[in-house]
Amino acid sequence: MRLNRILLPTVLVVFAMVAQVSVLARLHLPGAVPDLLLLTVLGLAISYGHIAGCLIGFAAGLLADLAPPADHAVGRYAMVLCVIGYVAGLFKPENGRLRTAAGPMLVVIGAAIGTTVLYAGVGSLVGDTAGAHVGLAKLVFTATVYDLLLAPFVVPLVMALARRFDHDPLSEDATGGYGGSRSRMRTGIAPQRAGLFGRAGKMVKVNSMARGVRR
Repeated sequence: MRLNRILLPTVLVVFAMVAQVSVLARLHLPGAVPDLLLLTVLGLAISYGHIAGCLIGFAAGLLADLAPPADHAVGRYAMVLCVIGYVAGLFKPENGRLRTAAGPMLVVIGAAIGTTVLYAGVGSLVGDTAGAHVGLAKLVFTATVYDLLLAPFVVPLVMALARRFDHDPLSEDATGGYGGSRSRMRTGIAPQRAGLFGRAGKMVKVNSMARGVRR
């Protein structure tokens, strides 16, 4: 990982965790709590890809497992966000730019539902029943609504910061380099221009020879 891909996610994840614990968790909304940490992981995963999304999701989930007032088993949310980050990273656009906002919003809906279901499923496997009294259907519905309301403000901002501090990682080419479109401009368009100039030069020479013969 490049240095920017370590520093920026670290700052964003820590900020999202602090804001979620100190602000969003104190709103006492019915059902689930708006998951600012999940939205941050989604924005970074869509920007950097599935491998980075998996690592960032695991680190963010582990932080949530250890940060007070966590009341669930350590590693439970880390496993969930690791899977969600990997899957969200698969939706990184190949052409380098997002054409519409529909794609990320569908990812948010799927992630909100998947996170809640996976979290409940992992809890049932390890015998951790924290939050089971609320009801799975209510948690899924409220989590989806809250995350959709926050997503237009969080996900585009996270992706814009990722592009700015990583020299547009969305344009990463197949060989792992960056600025693939720029390299194509340098290697593809420049020769075309050279060819045009070369043809123009030949035309000038032909015209000058023709004028000399007429004289």
